[in-house]
Amino acid sequence: MSTDPGRWPGGYARITLDEVDSTNAEAARQAPHLALPTWIIAERQTAGKGRRGRAWAMPKGNFAATLIMRPGPSPARAALRSFLAANALFETLALYVDRTRLANKWPNDVLLDNGKVAGILLESIGKGGQVDSLSIGIGVNLASAPLVRDAAFPPVSLAEQGGAAVTPAVFLQNLAGFYATEEAILERLGFGQIRDRWMRNAARLGERITARTPTEEISGTFDTVDDSGQLVLITAKGPRAISAADVFF
Repeated sequence: MSTDPGRWPGGYARITLDEVDSTNAEAARQAPHLALPTWIIAERQTAGKGRRGRAWAMPKGNFAATLIMRPGPSPARAALRSFLAANALFETLALYVDRTRLANKWPNDVLLDNGKVAGILLESIGKGGQVDSLSIGIGVNLASAPLVRDAAFPPVSLAEQGGAAVTPAVFLQNLAGFYATEEAILERLGFGQIRDRWMRNAARLGERITARTPTEEISGTFDTVDDSGQLVLITAKGPRAISAADVFF
């Protein structure tokens, strides 16, 4: 293992691993010992996961990293980091493929040619309803995509879709810079600016989509994302704000 602040945005550090169960799990283990927001990147993950505990495969050459940070005690404000991460991911991917082929999919995916090229997983540690540390896990199919049968948004990879070649290490360096910019925007200008940047690249804005929660399915026109990051659909019964769901279109 090596720790390397390197050519990094000011105030961020980096840990590079050959292999780990998952970068989010390692982030949780490292959190008590870190003085700075720290990116943890691994060449190989043996037990990567996505939202709702779904497995996240990591073929060789793909990207897996986690930013571990202390964002303040508010769970609601911590959750907004998924939009910062999505904006940073979008801009990083746009270095290697035409940006018009990319789209942000609420709540935490980036699409390439309507296939899932990247995903974000937020996990927090805390007690008493407050956040002590936040892990922002990011997986990107740089080199290849796993075969997933009957997926609504089949995985695709940057390389297989004709994007420019990039190593995980170089991808992280660019991603870290874009993410630091997003944090500066949040601090100086507030979430509204982050949301507007995310919305400019949102998939299916103004179109009919379906949000599926564990208890119901809601269909309507994708109107906006509100100040707390909720998806707002215009349904037959009026506007509906949704805090968590899987989205289909």
